[in-house]
Parts: sequence; C-alpha cells; structure tokens
Amino acid sequence: MPKIYEYLGIILFFYSNEHEPIHVHARKGEFESKAEIIIQGGLIKEIILTNVKGKKPLKGSDLNSLKEFLEIYSEKVVSKWVDYFVYNKEISFEKITRKL
Repeated sequence: MPKIYEYLGIILFFYSNEHEPIHVHARKGEFESKAEIIIQGGLIKEIILTNVKGKKPLKGSDLNSLKEFLEIYSEKVVSKWVDYFVYNKEISFEKITRKL
C-alpha cells in the first residue's frame, strides 16, 4: 500500500492490487473515500469522488480539502499511478502541512 501524499492529515494512497480507471484512496482516521480520475485524449476530464465499500466516507472540511488537493495535484497523482503500476517504479511520499 504505497502512500503518496499526506495533506492536512489526509493520507492519499494506492492499494497494491489496483485496477483502472486510475484512482487514489484518501483516508483520515476511520473515514475513507476514493477519487477516480477520468482521462480522455491524454487530458484529465473529470474527478469522481466515490465511497469505499465498508468504510465511512470523508465528509465536511476533510472532503473539501481532498477536492482542493486534487484540483491542483491530480496530474501528479496520475503520474505516480503510471510510474507505480505500469513502470513498476518506486514512488516518493510528500507531506503537505499548509492549506493550498
């Protein structure tokens, strides 16, 4: 389970056995949501936030913080996903402690 970012206490990560579409999980405490990143023609067209079966979803300010983070970092998330799952590269972890 590679962790890729921590943003204001929200951990963003991939499960090791992921599948397409490209997506990232976000967890804070007992809450977890998933963000699917939809790509068409090489460009990010949409980010769809969904619930994770068996988990309570992020809500309130944590959900808003996740949305704000993904607006800025979605291309970097996609790059890390491709590096990890397609090229089998090690990926780095980054902790962001200030609001974007």
